[in-house]
Amino acid sequence: MDASFAVLGFAVGFLVGLTGIGGGALMTPSLIFLGLEPLRAVGTDLLYVTATKVFGTAFHHRMGRVRYDIALRLLAGSIPAVILGGLLLRLIERDILNEYLTLLLGLVLMSSAAISMAKKELNPPIRPRMYHLYVLGFAVGLTVQFTSVGAGVIVSFALINLARISPSEVVGISILYGLLLSLMSFVNYASIGSVDYRIAGILIPGSVLGVYAGTRISTRVESEKLKKVINLLIAAIGLATLLDSLL
Repeated sequence: MDASFAVLGFAVGFLVGLTGIGGGALMTPSLIFLGLEPLRAVGTDLLYVTATKVFGTAFHHRMGRVRYDIALRLLAGSIPAVILGGLLLRLIERDILNEYLTLLLGLVLMSSAAISMAKKELNPPIRPRMYHLYVLGFAVGLTVQFTSVGAGVIVSFALINLARISPSEVVGISILYGLLLSLMSFVNYASIGSVDYRIAGILIPGSVLGVYAGTRISTRVESEKLKKVINLLIAAIGLATLLDSLL
């Protein structure tokens, strides 16, 4: 079984290095399919995401591509969501959480894939304001708290299409914000004993190697076509997860 987790870590890291997408969206459902309890799968993935985003954040910081003002506003909006999520994790029975968490994960995966495949440039009828960042942060914070998925896709889509921020800066913002949000959310899961540190310890080294390998060959492949394939895969996994929770 350990070999399966090592291969999973490398495979997910490789796809992330190759295309820049697919990390949490592929890891959490894969852990569930490999037999982890949904709550433990989310908690373990949050630790995995936190560890792997450290490297990406450091890289974008050195390149000067992180808008700290926006990332911190998003994080400020997420703090109440993380606190609320922590309370719900303690108040709701574990079996009920596991049942509805899988349902929510399926919906979020399908939505994330649809957003990623949507047209990049939209002309929304609303004019963005700074307080919208706090609202966005709260919504994404609550979603990530229960699925570990959404920080990158939802935030990137909103910032590009609503705030009109350049894609190069959006990547840095979403990675830093995702790192801090995953870290806070991980603490909630660690406090209720829903993190498998042994599995995370297997996933992280394999993922680092996979990201390195994927990045090395990313210039030799048509990444846009691969992104479409991965998004279709994420949508299919989301549908399978949704059906599994309903049947």
